[in-house]
Parts: sequence; structure tokens; C-alpha cells
Amino acid sequence: MIDKEQWAEIWVVLSRNKLRTFLTAFGVFWGILMMVVMMGAGKGLKNGATAKMGGWATNSMFLWTQSTSIPHKGFQRGRSITLRNADIEAIKMEIPEVGIVAPRNQLGGFRGSNNVVRRTRTGAFDLYGDSPDYAKIQIMDLVQGRMMNDGDMAEKRKIAVIGKTVYESLFTVGENPIGEFISVKGVNFKVVGMFQSNGSDQEDADEQERSIFVPFSTFQNAFHLGDRVGWMAVTSKKGIAVSEVEEKVKALLKERHSIHPEDERAFGSWNMEKEFSKMTGLFVGINALTLIVGILTLIAGAIGVSNIMLVIVKERTKELGIRRAIGARPFMVMKQVVLESITLTVIAGIIGVILGVWILELISFILESSGGGSEFFKKPEVELKIVIIALIILVLAGLFAGLIPAKRAVSIKPVDALRAE
Repeated sequence: MIDKEQWAEIWVVLSRNKLRTFLTAFGVFWGILMMVVMMGAGKGLKNGATAKMGGWATNSMFLWTQSTSIPHKGFQRGRSITLRNADIEAIKMEIPEVGIVAPRNQLGGFRGSNNVVRRTRTGAFDLYGDSPDYAKIQIMDLVQGRMMNDGDMAEKRKIAVIGKTVYESLFTVGENPIGEFISVKGVNFKVVGMFQSNGSDQEDADEQERSIFVPFSTFQNAFHLGDRVGWMAVTSKKGIAVSEVEEKVKALLKERHSIHPEDERAFGSWNMEKEFSKMTGLFVGINALTLIVGILTLIAGAIGVSNIMLVIVKERTKELGIRRAIGARPFMVMKQVVLESITLTVIAGIIGVILGVWILELISFILESSGGGSEFFKKPEVELKIVIIALIILVLAGLFAGLIPAKRAVSIKPVDALRAE
């Protein structure tokens, strides 16, 4: 049952000196407010950074050829390397830790756009030759039709899956692209699907949606590449670091192409898992630092509450002595003082949490409505578990802030308290 008289007394005690109570509560309020805002800002930075990796498998790496830098087996340095279909099969067969091996070709090379024609409309877009497995590495949202499948690869079908931007350039609004034909360098491809990026970074999403995907085998055949492979995407199996797979893939390819084992320039690579781990570690550190600073600020606020409660106990020495004299148990006196401390701390903290969340929501709204958001800062927010942790810290801070004054209150002898002025 709620003791109304007890809570009424708490209100009277805390409101007796409003300015003092306000200034004391402000330390706790400011500490929790700063913690919530800083944690939310850290989350906004993390959201912006992870958006750059949206839609990509984090256990993946990408590998391409460069030129050798060390002479080996009679070959001079500076030799160019060409990957072949047989290399892809060897990786699948000889490295059991590998999950997916997706060979890729790109018309015109890296960032090479090509004119794509449909009737009277043209546009410059990126054309890729991919296997169906690549859709498991760069995950996209299918808007219409279907993605490539193994049958398309086996039969070298001249089909294409186009991005949303390609559709907007080559088709009229509302027109069904499925079954229509587009032409690239005189080769006609039948559109069987349309996709859009599921990443939240607008720049990367726009680039992805300017792409056209055709079966890898069809690409090689249509553009007379033979069995050449431009580059590849590789994933590791569950529980295996992709860095381990990366080393084994490079070692195998060096052996197959007579490259010196210590030649680090023969192949270039990008390890998505390594970059994601660096980013995750960075934001764990930021959150930990923010939490420590917030807790220390709260402790400073709690010390202020404790000091003020000591003053309040001293002011009420005679009152507490009368209570003890008429039979109040020490526990009841301690409980009253601790409740006053917890109440002051929790109320100030809850107001700080509410205002902090409101500030984060306001910042997010302003960024979205004004279009002024940075790609490195998106949707600042604070997780529910952080709010719960903050509230637990508040209760504990209030408890410890009240213990010393409470012990002081019960340490005074009733006779001495009654004589106090």
C-alpha cells in the first residue's frame, strides 16, 4: 500500500527550499541528459557508417589481379595476371572454408559505363556479368520480375536484371519492363527483373541502381572474353574469419599462376569483414567512453544530492529526535531519508532522459525534413536498454546518496537531538 503521508512529507521536505532542491537536482538531470544525448549521437554516427555497408555480406572479400612485383620461376616482375574459370573451380574444390565464390566481369573495367539503348532512349550504365550467387553477397530488393538463376547460367541466356535508375531512364513511368529488350554494344538482352538498393546511403544506392546484371557465362560469350574472369567476390563459411579464407585464396592463386609466395602486389583485395570489425570496435569504444563519462557525471550529481541531504538532516535534527523519542525505529528514519534522496534523483533523471530523447528526435526530424543530413550521421537514437540502464543507475545513485545522510540521522541520540537548536 502507498503511504500517502510519507510521500506528502517527502514533498514538503523537498519543496521547503525550492532553489536548493532545483540546483541539486540539476546536477543529476544534466548528467543523464548528456549521457543520453552523447549515446544517441554515437548511435547516429554508427548508423551513418553502417549505412555505407548496407546490403553487403559482412563475411565477404573481393579480389582482383594487379601485376607481380617479384621475379619468380623465370618470369620477370611487372607481369600481368589473368584469372580463369578454372581458378574459380579450384578455389571451390581446394579451400573447404569458402562459402561462396562469385566470379565477376564488368564491361569497360572498374567504373566503366556503357551506352545502353532501348528504342529511342539511351543511357550510360554499368554492365556486370555475375553468377546467381552474387545476389547473396550484394543483397538487393527485387521490385519486379525475377533475379538470375542457375538455368540462365547453364544455357547462357541473354537476360538482364536492371536497376531502378536504369528503368527510369529507358522506360516511361508505369511501363512494364519485363519482357522488353535493351541493347549493349549491339547485343540484345531481355529484361526479366528490376531491383532497387536496400542500403540507406543514398550515394551508394544511386550507384547500385545504375547497374545491369547479366549471367556471367552469357557475358563471357557475348563479349568474346573466353574463360577470363575480371575479379571475384568470396565469402567464408559460418564461424570462419574471411581473413583466413583470403590468405588461402591468394596462396592458391599464387601457386597456380607461378607467383612468388611473398609477392603482396600481385593481387588486390578488399576485406569487408575487417573493415566492419574496425568500425564496430570504434563505436564500442565510443559508447564505452560515453557511458563512463555519463556515469561519472551522475556520480558527481549523486554526491551533490548526498551533501544536500546531509544539510537537510542537520536542519531536521530536532524533528528526527522527537520521532526517535516517541518510538520510531532507526530503520524507519533511514527509510524516510533514503526515499527522499531516491525521489529527488529519479525525478531529475527521468526528466533528463525524456528531454534527451526529445532532443534526439528533434535533431533527427530536422535532418530528415531539411535534407541536410550527412552520410556519416543518420537517425540519432538511444536504445531502450540504455534507457533502462540509466534508470537503474539513477536508483542506485539515489540509494547511495541517501545512505550516508540516513546513517547520520540515526546516529544522533534522541536526547541530544531534542536539545539541538
